[in-house]
Amino acid sequence: MDLHEIFSHLRQFDTPTISNALEIARGSREISGFTQRSFLTASSRLPAIVGFARTAKIRCSTPYDPAQRRRNQIAYYDYVSKGEKPSLAIIQDIDERPGLGAFWGEVNTHIHWGLGCAGTVTNGSMRDLDAMHPEFQCLAGSLSPSHAWVQVVEFGKTVDVFGMSVNPDDIVHADQHGAVVIPPRYLEHLPAAIDLMARREKVLLDAAKRPDFSMSVLKEAFAESEKVE
Repeated sequence: MDLHEIFSHLRQFDTPTISNALEIARGSREISGFTQRSFLTASSRLPAIVGFARTAKIRCSTPYDPAQRRRNQIAYYDYVSKGEKPSLAIIQDIDERPGLGAFWGEVNTHIHWGLGCAGTVTNGSMRDLDAMHPEFQCLAGSLSPSHAWVQVVEFGKTVDVFGMSVNPDDIVHADQHGAVVIPPRYLEHLPAAIDLMARREKVLLDAAKRPDFSMSVLKEAFAESEKVE
């Protein structure tokens, strides 16, 4: 598979599946590299999103100079427009109270979609749920009716969103469960890891559905599952 075929394949699976597949590809479990708090999802009907991270930090509580804000905004959009696609906007709200103002709404979802961005993961807030671009997925920490003094203060650097550290151009997979960073060295191994995991789990699930299911059946199923390669 080439890169876009892999991305298309990964969009078929939820983020917990990707996280489990990473454990198989990596050979170990980890306590980092994924979000560690729950999100609100703009649309439950949209599939998982995966893409290259476009990172930024925003602030909503501090008044700004309008001319400087617009320069920063245009520079940020220019940054989003460049690089490999699809991209995901990974936005850290650095206010003491994240989510005071909404960066994401009708206008920004349409602009970002037009620039090749498939969705966002943010600890900040969103609004205009019914007016957002219908294919753009937002995972946000909260809702807000106002954009307050929202402004981009930095972009193209490392951000932290609910415990997940993300560098520019990291590959991120996300859905209603949260988000996970996919190290490039494991990317091509994920389809096979997903398949292996599914076959191993099927042994356990089939056993659990048996009318004679018992601890002895479960122990046998675990032994058989471990033999699946």
